[in-house]
Amino acid sequence: MKIDNSLPLEYSTEENNLKILGFWIFLGAEIMLFATLFTMYFTLENRIGHGPSGAEIFEITPVLVETILLLTSSFIIGLGIHAMRLGNKKAMMIFFSITLLLGAGFLSFEIFEFIHYIHVGATLQTSAFTAALLTTLGTHGLHVTFGLFWGLAILIQIKKRGLTPETTNKSFIFSLYWHFLDVIWIFIFSFIYLKGMM
Repeated sequence: MKIDNSLPLEYSTEENNLKILGFWIFLGAEIMLFATLFTMYFTLENRIGHGPSGAEIFEITPVLVETILLLTSSFIIGLGIHAMRLGNKKAMMIFFSITLLLGAGFLSFEIFEFIHYIHVGATLQTSAFTAALLTTLGTHGLHVTFGLFWGLAILIQIKKRGLTPETTNKSFIFSLYWHFLDVIWIFIFSFIYLKGMM
């Protein structure tokens, strides 16, 4: 395996470059998944039947907290990648750990939000609107949950093996995934919650 020392460690081998390219292609498929979910939601958002509308069930405070937690985690993981590129394993692991804690905080608020929706009668069976809403939010939440386990696995590998071309490549790819989840959340926040509260 030939290593190019002029590049950041995560890009230092041809295999690493191909893995990053492959992950960008995977993110393209993920974009199509969420585009489909958003299309479904926008098609069904006014089909509330006898159930509640978004304006009746959305609450700004938990949504703002979720947004702050996730956007802050995106900034923190950027600091983690910067520390990784400087070769500072300890700082990188601290920043990644903070990212995962913020992600777990986001997820706990989202679970609380789902409980609130069920309590007020907004379930998958209530209306086309609630089904589309819960499916879209749930899919994003599942992605965050997967990300928490993935990030934890990377932290374990970094602790055991240190900063190698392989572990830095995995860490960088994970950071791309995490930023992607934040971008999707911005769309959810803007076009589902804020629009729905109007």
